[in-house]
Amino acid sequence: MRTGRGSWILLAVGLAACSPAAPPATDRHWGIGIHGGAGTFTALDLPAGGVAEVRADMERALMAGHAILARGGSSLDAVQAAIVILEDSPNFNAGKGAVFTRDGKNELDAAIMDGRTLGAGAVAGLHHVKNPVLLARRVMENSPHVMMVGDGAEEFARQQGIEMVPPSYFRTEQSWQELQRHLATEKGSGKKGTVGAVALDQAGNLAAGTSTGGLTGKRWGRVGDVPIIGAGTYANNRSCAVSATGVGEFFIRNVVAHSICTLVEHRGMSIEEAADAVVIRLLGEQKGEGGVIAMDRNGNFTGTFNSQGMLRGHVGADGKPVVSLAWPEQP
Repeated sequence: MRTGRGSWILLAVGLAACSPAAPPATDRHWGIGIHGGAGTFTALDLPAGGVAEVRADMERALMAGHAILARGGSSLDAVQAAIVILEDSPNFNAGKGAVFTRDGKNELDAAIMDGRTLGAGAVAGLHHVKNPVLLARRVMENSPHVMMVGDGAEEFARQQGIEMVPPSYFRTEQSWQELQRHLATEKGSGKKGTVGAVALDQAGNLAAGTSTGGLTGKRWGRVGDVPIIGAGTYANNRSCAVSATGVGEFFIRNVVAHSICTLVEHRGMSIEEAADAVVIRLLGEQKGEGGVIAMDRNGNFTGTFNSQGMLRGHVGADGKPVVSLAWPEQP
């Protein structure tokens, strides 16, 4: 369905959820989906161990989340567990594999959201937190705030007993070389992507989380969409959970994650239709590159992108993970 640009975005702004509680749902299928970033890259560009290692990391992340859901655990715990594994891998632009700013530093952002309560936590501009998604959850659960940034966020991390690491922990040779190419050409470069997860647990609760190292060569403390609740991360039991990846400025301007969920709840679109309307049509018209993973309150999952490719995967109650390494022609 095509509408005038911005007309349903106004709807997204104007219609707030009446309640975070989920209405009765039929044919609910619990599960978890993840992404490892979207962009212009091919199999030859995949980092470190290449295709096999990236696939193994994604399958481990999926099955860690699945194990929690299978024993009746929460979608929040499943999302967190999956993202921690991806943050600990050098193969993605998050945690250990974060890209470098123009000044040769790593700045990390993350967010997590509970679709049952609409509770949310976000952090940005971190330099020493090993797993930013863990800190985002502490912000949500152990503070009165939604977002903390920079030195203040790191002081809160220390108070909360979050593991801290020296900046050298985040350095990988691939990320360093990407920065050198960026500085030489002043063009976008980057062959590793933001990570995220969405999940529905057996109690019918949705959750979403996202973690990133931002853009290679970024300046001036730039923050993208990942920690902006409603832009790069959103979950609401009445509609869906979304985690985004791509050129964050476009996702912020269009409040992408929230807009998708609004179309599901208030326009009655399927999760695929809503993601297509926002990512393929709206962002496509604006030449805003990227993609999303999304799961609705019945466990339907989609991975939608307008870039060359997106690393994505999902697993349901059957415990059989499906991982797609970026390109539409691949399984």
